[in-house]
Amino acid sequence: MKINEKKRDGFKGEKLISLPEFLFNRKSKDDFFLNSMYITHIGYFPKAAGHYRNRPKGCPDNILIYCIDGKGWFSINGEKQEVSANHFFIIPATDQHLRYASDVDDPWTIYWVHFTGSNLSSLNESLSIKSLVSPKAISFDEHRIKLWEMIYNCLEKGYSEENLNYANLSLYYLIANFLFPQKHTELTQTPGQDTSDKVIEYMKNNISVRLTIDDMATEFAYSPSHFQNIFKTKTGIAPIDYFIQLKVQRACQLLALSDLRIKEVAAAVGYSDPFYFSRLFHKIMGSSPLAYKSKHKI
Repeated sequence: MKINEKKRDGFKGEKLISLPEFLFNRKSKDDFFLNSMYITHIGYFPKAAGHYRNRPKGCPDNILIYCIDGKGWFSINGEKQEVSANHFFIIPATDQHLRYASDVDDPWTIYWVHFTGSNLSSLNESLSIKSLVSPKAISFDEHRIKLWEMIYNCLEKGYSEENLNYANLSLYYLIANFLFPQKHTELTQTPGQDTSDKVIEYMKNNISVRLTIDDMATEFAYSPSHFQNIFKTKTGIAPIDYFIQLKVQRACQLLALSDLRIKEVAAAVGYSDPFYFSRLFHKIMGSSPLAYKSKHKI
């Protein structure tokens, strides 16, 4: 396979969430759920023409990649492996030179998750992760995609303790679905849309606007105080803080998947002052927008 040129503007329909580092430091070392195995990045790249990632120093996370269409490849320390549709593989955390890319003529469509843990080597040993470095064929199962989407949607709704625990515990189920595909049980639950879901959708549709509590409360015919109470009861987060998280989440996507300048990214998520945006971004993500862009640019 030929190596494609690096894609500079993302992929139509792509999804990407990078979780802030402070989330992994806020819990006690004795907290089993968040420390044993947790997601650091999660994404979906459809028909990812030009996708190419070069990691000369490897990656501190495990990387699960599931190819549902097209072709690609990866190499660890120069040892190349070909990947086709309905293949998955898990690259264990490594300091060796790591590269992966989509095929030029038939670019892959992939779902992927980066994850780590407080004792990653023991985790990898117990799950026999090293045996999964070679691509494994697996029958397509819509349930597997829905499970990934459930995890993604949960994280997209915010970083409350409940959401993080649910997403990270669901990661065990997702990995189990790959390790033991014949054992899974179909999920049939279809989530309904309550007021908080409608508010979140409203926030997403107005991500470039500086909404106030009064704006949101008026939109849903509540008093500001009652609106804040019902939203925080449901999500565990105040509506303005939640809205800011969504803005920063969108900014991360634009920084990683486009060539927009910091000023343009700031404007796209509703901040006319790029310096204020940069301070806010650093406070939440633990790095400046420029440093994030340099580190995570696809």
